[in-house]
Amino acid sequence: MSTPRQGEVRCLSRAGFHTVRYTDWGAADNPRVLLCLHGLTRVGSDFSRLAQAMSDRYRVVCPDVVGRGRSDWLADPTLYGLPQYCFDAASLIARLDVPQVDLLGTSMGGLIGLSLAGQPNTPIGRLILNDVGPRMELAALLRIAQYVGRPMPFASLEQAVQYVQSISTGFGLRTPEHWRELTESVMRQDGADWTFRYDPGIALALQGTSAETNALAEAKLWELYEAIRGPVLVLRGAESDLLSGATAAEMTQRGPRAELVEIPSVGHAPMFFEPEQIALVRRFLLGA
Repeated sequence: MSTPRQGEVRCLSRAGFHTVRYTDWGAADNPRVLLCLHGLTRVGSDFSRLAQAMSDRYRVVCPDVVGRGRSDWLADPTLYGLPQYCFDAASLIARLDVPQVDLLGTSMGGLIGLSLAGQPNTPIGRLILNDVGPRMELAALLRIAQYVGRPMPFASLEQAVQYVQSISTGFGLRTPEHWRELTESVMRQDGADWTFRYDPGIALALQGTSAETNALAEAKLWELYEAIRGPVLVLRGAESDLLSGATAAEMTQRGPRAELVEIPSVGHAPMFFEPEQIALVRRFLLGA
């Protein structure tokens, strides 16, 4: 069994330097690297089961995106967004000192991966987009905007678990133990209360979300998607409200012509707690 290591890299924004911290699984000298990027309010430890399963063949690196988990908060919260996240990911890839990485991104993490993979001379090899694509359903974005960035202390971890489950039913977790594990990783104790381990400022990027802003973002994301040259796997929760079945199907016909797999009884987004979900990743990356 692989023992995870902790690492960090200093990254730069217009407001100065900040530190992004990550967990590193598998042999440190393995040139085959899988970079796993989490969703909007999540953390790198979401991928612990996947990382353990893949560490026999990959060095698996799971950062906490800036503003989340153990990573620093930005001095200027208006900088939270895809450009800064991509700059930070590029700094991390440079720190790993390999010519190419494969990348798995969930939701926001998938948008970072898509944006990097669509660049000239990209270091991204194989790309897995977990329940996200160039077109995101406006109703789902507005749903997410309703709860992100609103401080909400909980009197107990159990209350926090109930809340996380209520806003994250799409994850499709099957046991109370899984929901508790998923909640513990994004909570911290603040005196007698429990609060989320992310900067409320990350919500600024969602303010003003409208049909018009969503359409502008979609046009740019399709442009980047069309430029991807490497293999792409799209995983879609069959009940997802963010990535529609029609958009996922369109992704199989445009640009890199992604392979598409729908995961039953899951919405937004699959969390790789189940062996069958991990097996999908392993097959795509290793051909097993």
